[in-house]
Amino acid sequence: MASIIKANQLQDFGGNSIIGSDGAGNLTTLKTNYPAFEAYLGSNQTVTNDTDTKVQFDTEVFDTDNCYDNSTNYRFTPNVAGKYMIYGSLRGSANTNLSNLEKVVTFIFKNGSQYNASQFRIDFRNNNGTQASTPFSQVLEFNGTSDYVEIFAHTDVSADTPIFQRQSTFFGAYRIGS
Repeated sequence: MASIIKANQLQDFGGNSIIGSDGAGNLTTLKTNYPAFEAYLGSNQTVTNDTDTKVQFDTEVFDTDNCYDNSTNYRFTPNVAGKYMIYGSLRGSANTNLSNLEKVVTFIFKNGSQYNASQFRIDFRNNNGTQASTPFSQVLEFNGTSDYVEIFAHTDVSADTPIFQRQSTFFGAYRIGS
């Protein structure tokens, strides 16, 4: 004999919703991976050769809780404490003569300082390349009030002007737990 239990909301002992339904079979669950955002570089960013520069990820794909500043600080400041997956990629090159690329280095900064072991590097100094992407990822813990994360990078070229390329340059984060 089969049993049917009908409910539109399951709560814990504190009255907090664990899972719910809109009555049409569509489930709603806790937003455990929120806040979350992703942004990308809207156009090439010209930078000074071999100089650490904040990457200006100025175009948002999504920002669930308005925690990413895409206009001035280019930083993510989550409003919920917990552990977050930080991810992205930066592509560097010379502006016109791509074969002048020597090095691309990307850094994750937390609260204004380089985070330990968060340097991602491609070095062509003995055999110049044309362009290089440095993917990055790191799990960081945030206090939910004032901690923030930013991405810095530098591109080193033997001649020409270095740039961060719009293509394949993005930055995102999402909460993975408390």
